[in-house]
Amino acid sequence: MFTKILIANRGEIACRVIATCRKLGIRTVAVYSEADAGARHVRLADEAYCVGPAASRESYLRIERIVEVCKQSGAQAVHPGYGFLSENENFAKACEENGIVFIGPPVKSIRAMGSKSAAKALMQEAKVPLVPGYHGNDQDPALLQREADRIGYPVLIKASAGGGGKGMRVVNATDEFTAALASCQREARTSFGDDRVLIEKYLQQPRHIEIQVFADKAGHTISLNERDCSAQRRHQKVVEEAPAPSVDAKQRAAMGRAACDAARAVGYVGAGTVEFIADSQGNFYFMEMNTRLQVEHPVTEMITGLDLVEWQLRVASGEDLPLTQEQVPLNGHSIEVRIYAEEPEKGFLPSVGRLVYFKTPQPSAHVRLDTGVEQGDEITPHYDPMIAKLIVWDRTREAAIERMLGALADTHIVGVGQNVNFLSRLVGHRAFREGRVDTGLIERERAELIPAATNLPAEVFQVAALAQLSSERTAADQAASPWSIADGWRINGAQRRTLQFSVGEQTENVALRYTPTGYLIGDEPARVQRLSDASLRISLGQRHLETTVVPQGEQLHVFLRGAHHAITYVDPLIHAGESEETHGGLTAPMPGKIIALLAEPGAEVAKGAPLLVMEAMKMELTVFAPSKGKLVSYLCSAGDQVKEGVPLVDFQAIA
Repeated sequence: MFTKILIANRGEIACRVIATCRKLGIRTVAVYSEADAGARHVRLADEAYCVGPAASRESYLRIERIVEVCKQSGAQAVHPGYGFLSENENFAKACEENGIVFIGPPVKSIRAMGSKSAAKALMQEAKVPLVPGYHGNDQDPALLQREADRIGYPVLIKASAGGGGKGMRVVNATDEFTAALASCQREARTSFGDDRVLIEKYLQQPRHIEIQVFADKAGHTISLNERDCSAQRRHQKVVEEAPAPSVDAKQRAAMGRAACDAARAVGYVGAGTVEFIADSQGNFYFMEMNTRLQVEHPVTEMITGLDLVEWQLRVASGEDLPLTQEQVPLNGHSIEVRIYAEEPEKGFLPSVGRLVYFKTPQPSAHVRLDTGVEQGDEITPHYDPMIAKLIVWDRTREAAIERMLGALADTHIVGVGQNVNFLSRLVGHRAFREGRVDTGLIERERAELIPAATNLPAEVFQVAALAQLSSERTAADQAASPWSIADGWRINGAQRRTLQFSVGEQTENVALRYTPTGYLIGDEPARVQRLSDASLRISLGQRHLETTVVPQGEQLHVFLRGAHHAITYVDPLIHAGESEETHGGLTAPMPGKIIALLAEPGAEVAKGAPLLVMEAMKMELTVFAPSKGKLVSYLCSAGDQVKEGVPLVDFQAIA
């Protein structure tokens, strides 16, 4: 076994690998960019080395620099995590040439599966079922269009070197193909440095089911059950679970055999995932093989009781697999959700900022959290905006769903936009509860999963008012001055007070009176007890609530009954005399790079017309015309790096 390894990654996967290494007594070496100098994985590792500036291509993707750090630190092996260099054959080859063990498959296996087109050809030879499509080397756009027409719409354009939902477009008609191909190739070039694509038939309401495989150097290959990753948005997994609710023992065995056949066909060693797409009749087809550990590996660990990172380390050091196929456990049900810094109500726009408050459930046999950040850390625009993975286990799927809803209710994040409310609605949705999950679920149920804003109940504002009064009293107590006492005492009777709050278009006034034991809101007695800096116990008449309220500027973030509400306290001392102003303009929604200008200056455009495309946080974002109008001029050029809020377009609305 190794005594020291380098982790060529960042964030939650680097922290995850460090945890297993500590358990095994293996010292760890972290690498970091200048933007990650204070990151959690750097703090946890035994040693850490800077490998370059914030941009990934200048730091985490610098093969020669990471190999140099391996030699400098004396690391015997490299764990690549996932993403970055994890499936890069040049990196695996550089490690091999420098006497460093690559904790992953052989170079030939990465090469074989690195091209989706070549992988399809290999799988056809191995008799692994394939989706009808075009996987050829000829990338002439006219030929690709003809092939798509031959296959029949809808088709899926996929980057040949792609992964993680990048470089994928669904095309529903022949006249959409040219624009979709150009967009797909642009994203593929940016993400993978390779704009080759393949075309496949797009199955309606398919399930995305993948098999975890493991192989050792002695030639033993086994599968560790399946995961259902069908709940997706823009081909990016959102919720994963194991086992799949739609798979019975017979289909599980058939998919396991096919996955092992795929692994053996490329001489695989280590952890890998064979991804299948399945239709409603139970047919399944090979999509791709990821030659690395997957983001969703914890659900497999939870139902098997195995540590897959430990298996990776043992196999890479020459040990045989510890179990045979017949010995692989399958116990209970596990669900994982990906908590992102993003705003579902704004089209899932990524969010950046400091984690002002970050509270999560206590880890247990039922609840696990994998994260690369802590309270006070920054979510930057340079990398994937994942905050954490929340994983639960229970004896049945129904119990696991309830366990997840409870864990999400106990997850409180302030400082950046986040998708916790959205995840709660998704996991609690009737279709998900009933196991009717396919890759179109989120888009199909969008109206319920991302409902239009509605007025909040009075209870939320009453809780906010009591929290505000508690904060004022705490501040007064800390001031230790008789002039700062905030108990509402008056010489001629009880003090009355009205606090005003707003959220969106809703404004709410909470009128209350001070009493010797607390307050009266209307005719209801109300009391508040501060349990910690943010946790409160509140009584409203006969109702007794435990809530978390976190102030941030003029906002109060109220976590109540499993939901998060951000409301504004309208402080009369601050807002007195203010006049309303209107703000508008087409500005950058976040920091990023302008990659395409789509309209002609001076042209009149319809509402919703695409004006430009920018790249931010590994995503393409399109800026659309907010109304019918005239594009007077662009205030940026293709290739520009822009900051959040910078004007991009001089746009004149037309009535």
